Amino acid sequence: MYRKNKKKKKIIIAIIVVFCSFFILFYSLSSNRKLTVVESFFKDVAMSIQKVIMMPFTSLNDDKDTDLTESYVIQKNLNVHLEEEIEQLRDVLDLNQTLTGYDVVNATVISRNKGYWYQTLTIDKGKKDGLKKNMVAITKDGLIGKIQRVTNYSSEIKLITANDVNNKVSVSIATKTGETNAILSGYDKDNNLVLISGVDSQVDTNKGDVVTTSGLGGMFPRGIYIGVVETITNDKYGLSKTLGVKTNQNFNNIHYVTVLKEEVK
Repeated sequence: MYRKNKKKKKIIIAIIVVFCSFFILFYSLSSNRKLTVVESFFKDVAMSIQKVIMMPFTSLNDDKDTDLTESYVIQKNLNVHLEEEIEQLRDVLDLNQTLTGYDVVNATVISRNKGYWYQTLTIDKGKKDGLKKNMVAITKDGLIGKIQRVTNYSSEIKLITANDVNNKVSVSIATKTGETNAILSGYDKDNNLVLISGVDSQVDTNKGDVVTTSGLGGMFPRGIYIGVVETITNDKYGLSKTLGVKTNQNFNNIHYVTVLKEEVK
């Protein structure tokens, strides 16, 4: 009896140590610093385990208020989400046919932190698939972000909805009098608008003007669609204005993404 109790204690201690180790690991991975080889390895392992465990449930509603114990609710959510995913897969195939100028990689979203829902998402492709930091991620509805960290088998994408001072995108606004450049620098989640700041007050911008990436700085290719101007707000000094841009992308419902690896020469 004593030996059995001692063995049980050892097992419990081992489980606690493993859980603590994973907790510390994921806490350390929450920053934007470059991953070490060891961290990268453990993150790949964790992502693989999570993908296998969550596979039966990936099509279910993630709403924490939904009662998934009811079988009819599960079936209803399953049917709805399967239809959405099939539609997104069709969109990916259509998008690939239009991106003949780029070498692309299609990927599946495998995790998303609810606490940072509009900040990042993780996909199931990484270094083994030729992905690198700063590669651009899009859907058929336009730009969603860029890769900020990569492991062998997964990548973390920083979304354009992230309120991060280091996550600015140079954009081009097609006005009636020509193009003007500005910076996409935030997101208004209450109104579902990405924000463009630093637009000269003298520039004639109007609701409906199309916004795309400008290509300046070399981070994003030129001409990737972002959205159209929905709101225009002047600053209190009358020197510049902020534009609220409506995108076609539902950032709450991203299952598949396409990564632009490099331009085909």
